[in-house]
Amino acid sequence: MNMDLLVLWDSMQGFARGIVYMLAFMSVYSLGIAGAKWWRIRKSMKQTAKFAPEFARFLQEDQLDQAIALAEKNKVSHVARVLGEALTEIKPLIRNKAAVGAGDINSAERAVERQMLILLSELKRGLGVIATVGATAPFVGLLGTVAGIVNSFMGMAAGGAGGLAGISAGIAEALITTGFGLVVAIPAVWLYNYFQTKIENLTVEMMYTSKEFIDFLIKNVGAELGRSIFTKEFQAQKATQSGHSTGA
Repeated sequence: MNMDLLVLWDSMQGFARGIVYMLAFMSVYSLGIAGAKWWRIRKSMKQTAKFAPEFARFLQEDQLDQAIALAEKNKVSHVARVLGEALTEIKPLIRNKAAVGAGDINSAERAVERQMLILLSELKRGLGVIATVGATAPFVGLLGTVAGIVNSFMGMAAGGAGGLAGISAGIAEALITTGFGLVVAIPAVWLYNYFQTKIENLTVEMMYTSKEFIDFLIKNVGAELGRSIFTKEFQAQKATQSGHSTGA
C-alpha cells in the first residue's frame, strides 16, 4: 500500500497539524540561518584568498600604508579584520617608527585578540538555534506521535472496535510526525557540525596569521630601529639585573 501524505494530512487532528506547522517553522528558520552563515563564510574565505598574498607582498616590501589600506578595504575577510585591527592600533606610530616599542606591539597583540573574540562571536551567532533544532525536533515529532496514539486508542475504546485494523490508520497518522521530526533534525545536526568545523578552521587561520604578523612587527617595524629597540630594551634590563647582582 502506497503512503498518501495528503490523505494522512486530511485525517490529522488539530494537535498533530500544529506539531507539523511547528516543525516546518523550525526547519525553515534553521535552514535560513544556515544559508546566511554559509554565504558569509564563503565570501570571507574567497576574499581572504585574494587578500592574503597581496598583504604579504606589502609587508615584504615594507609598504605598511598600503597594507593598512588593503586591510580596511577587505572587511569581509576574517583575516583582514584581525590584522587590520593590529595595524590600526599602531597606525599613528608608523610614520614615527622610532617611537614604536614593546608596549605598542603588546597593544597591537591585544587588539588582535579583542577582534578575534568579536569575530568568533559573530561567526557563532545562530549556531545555537541550529543545534536546538537538531536536538529537539525528534522530541517535538514524538510529542505529536504520542498524542496521536492516545487519540487512536481513545477512539477505538469509544467505538468498541478491536484489532490492529481498527487502529492502524490512527497509528500511521501519529507516526508521521516523528518521521517529520527526524527529517527536520538530521540536516540541522549535519549543518551544525559542518559550521563548527568551518569556524574552527577559520580560528586556526586567524591565530596563525596574527601570530605571524606580530612576529613581523617585532622584527621589522622601523627597519633596523625596529629590531634595535627591543635589543636595547633587553640589554637595559640585563644591565640593570647585572648591576643589582654586583651590588648584592
